Amino acid sequence: MSRIGKKPVNIKGVTVTLSGNSIKVKGKLGELERPVHPNMKIEINGEELTVIRPDDQKENKALHGLTRALIQNMVNGVNEGYSKVLDIVGVGYRVEPKGANLLLSLGYSHPIYFMPPAEIKLEAPTQTQIKISGCDKELVGLIAAKIRSFKKPEPYKGKGIKYSTEVIKRKAGKTAGK
Repeated sequence: MSRIGKKPVNIKGVTVTLSGNSIKVKGKLGELERPVHPNMKIEINGEELTVIRPDDQKENKALHGLTRALIQNMVNGVNEGYSKVLDIVGVGYRVEPKGANLLLSLGYSHPIYFMPPAEIKLEAPTQTQIKISGCDKELVGLIAAKIRSFKKPEPYKGKGIKYSTEVIKRKAGKTAGK
């Protein structure tokens, strides 16, 4: 049996609603809804939620752990939320908040105006840092990856947009070989 799939999910402090093949989780930070594979059965016992698979087929084994992990991420998201921090490295590279949107100057001939979805909150604590937060883990990661894709960090000088925890492997230039 899946080690992750058989662990119960603690749903204390959130409201979980099952309707057909979808699950809705509502908490203090918002509300998330996600479809569940029809093979997976979800049971709620008091303050615990368990995911049960019908048999030991390969597909069902894979879906068992996945479904439980997705539900756990939804519960954590509506309770505490998720956030990612991006650092902007480079001379003249900066970010400017414009309401809920961002204006990025990344060395191109034009600034980049980024408008996030309504569920995502963007902050710029400094001119070289962006904080992305929201209750949907998947969407927070997707928006962070999208902003990072505007100017990926290059290995020679390390310029670009990187995750705050990311380590850029630096390369020596042409002159270092001589």
